[in-house]
Parts: sequence; C-alpha cells; structure tokens
Amino acid sequence: MSDRPDASERTEEPTPKKIEDALQKGQTPFSREAPTFASLLGLLVVLSITASDQTRIFVSSLSGIFGNAATLDLSNGPDATALFLHVYRASAIFVLPIVILLAIFGVIAALAQSPPRIVAERIRPKLERISIVAGAKRIFGSQGVAEFLRSLFKFTVVGAIAISLLMSEIPMVVRAVFVDPTLLPAQILSIAVRLLAVVCTATIVLVATDLVWTRFKWRRDLKMTRREVKDELKQSEGDPILKARIRSAQKDRSRRRMLTAVPQATVVIANPTHFAVALAYERGAGGAPRLVAKGVDLVALKIREIATAAEIPVVDNPPLARALYYAVEVDRSIPEDFYRAVAEVLYFIYERNDAKKRQNSHSA
Repeated sequence: MSDRPDASERTEEPTPKKIEDALQKGQTPFSREAPTFASLLGLLVVLSITASDQTRIFVSSLSGIFGNAATLDLSNGPDATALFLHVYRASAIFVLPIVILLAIFGVIAALAQSPPRIVAERIRPKLERISIVAGAKRIFGSQGVAEFLRSLFKFTVVGAIAISLLMSEIPMVVRAVFVDPTLLPAQILSIAVRLLAVVCTATIVLVATDLVWTRFKWRRDLKMTRREVKDELKQSEGDPILKARIRSAQKDRSRRRMLTAVPQATVVIANPTHFAVALAYERGAGGAPRLVAKGVDLVALKIREIATAAEIPVVDNPPLARALYYAVEVDRSIPEDFYRAVAEVLYFIYERNDAKKRQNSHSA
C-alpha cells in the first residue's frame, strides 16, 4: 500500500521548498512532444533552405554512376568496395548535416523546458527498475494507459493528415515514372517539405496542449496535505513547542543572572507590588547610573526580597519605576531624561546614609 496521501487530501499548493526538492530529484515538467516537434520543425527548415543545394550536390556525385552503370566493373571485391564507399561518402555528406541539426533542435527544445541537472537519484541502481511486476504496473497502469491513448491519438491525427497529403500527390508520383531519374530527388524533396509543413502545423496544437497538461499534472502531483505543510514549516522554522521551551529556558537563565546582580545595586526603585528596578551607581566614578535588574510581579517581589536581604535601599516611586522598566534594558545606562529624577532618589539615599553614619559616630 502506498504511503502517498490520497488526491482528495492534497489540497494545498506546493511550497517553494517542495518544488525545489522535486527539481533536485529530477522531477521536472517535461513534454516529450516538444523535442519531437522541434526536430520536425528543424528538419522542415533544413529541407526548405539547404536541402535543395545539398540534393543537387548529392545527385551530381551519383550521376556518374547512374550514367555509366553498364560500364561499371564489379567483377571483384575491391571494385565493389570502391563503389560502395563512393555511394556511402556521398550519402553521408548529404545526411550528416541534417542529422546534426535535428539533434541540435531536439536538445534546445529539451533545455528550454528545464535547465540541465545532475541527479544522482536517477542513476542510482534500483531493483524496481528491473522488476517485471513494477514494469508491468508502469505499462498497464493508469498512467501507462493514458500515455498509450495519447500516442494513439497523435498517431491517428498525424497519420490521417499525412495519408491525405500523399493521396493528393499520387498523380505526381505516377508522372515521375516517365521523367529523368536525376529529377526524382527534387520531386521527393518537394513532397517531403509539404508533408513536414502540414504535419508541423497539425502538431502545434498537440504540443501546446501537452506542454500545458504536463506542467499542470506536475504541479498537481506536487500538491501537499495540510499535515505536510505543517511538518515542513516545523522543519524549516523549528518545532514551535521546542522553540518556546528554548526561549523559556533562555529567559530563566537570563533572569537568574540578572538577580545575582541585585546585591551590587545602589538602590531599588519600586512600585510596591508590580514593578522593581535595580540601579547601580558608584559615587565619584562618573558616568550615568546603570540598570542591573528589572522585573514585574513575582520577579519584582524577588528583586525586593534580595535587595532587603542585602540591605539595599528600596524606594517606592511607582511612576519612575514603571518608566525605567519600559525605557531601559538590563545592563544599560539610563537616558538623560531620567537623570534629574534618579539624582533626587540617589541624593535622598546618600543623605540618609550620611545621617546614619553621623548618628552612629555620635553614639560611639
């Protein structure tokens, strides 16, 4: 049973990654009719433009044989071999350029559909490629039957057109029996050009239809289920649950590091229940006060608890605590806008500390 989801479940368009993976595996939209049409068109162009001159050269090279056929000496092997090589060389000079141009047109048509790719998957040995059962499924399966019907339709249409044209050329064929044999190649070339022109015209619609159908089927086969889209998203961006856990762990580590800096603070400015901001400032060292810790709710209470245990002054100033929390990041100096307000808090702390010191000195 195939693991491929049913077609009714594949309702989502393929993602760019899905398309790229298919291309990397060699699964490209490829029309077999396009190279065939390109070869026929190339043959038509060659026959129309250059074949006439090539035919005259070919006939001229063989006219000596036709004109002196009765005097040819074929009594031994070397003579027969020489005659064969002469005919073979003339035929090769006539046919080889046509074959090369046909190959070039076919390759161009293939490359125009998709750029060449080296796909190791296609050349890797697989047992299913030599399996009789797998081969029978490919031949007699739905795709094989559809391919056969399409080829049969193409053969029927093109064959009917070719037969119709050839039937109209029967009078010329009959007259050719009574003309000079050297004129036969030109007449055959004329019939071939007209036949190719008609066939190419008829196959344009077939090729266009096949190109559209091939790309439509390729994209339809690449469609994905919603589950596949979600799985791909998880693979590309990471599992959301795992990412949330990682972010939570990172926040916990950052929070613990932040709380360890609270005992080095100079003052904690707080809203009694919601916000707490710890500032560090070294008197006489210059520079602006630095925010070493901040938090809301439970974290704010934890900051107050640590500050109290470390005998760090806690000053209740809700507006300032809230403003510093939103405006300043941890381990950053406060902006100039807060200099005056924070300076007043620090002045209050220093004055209170100095007063305690004076009181202690008098008591002593």
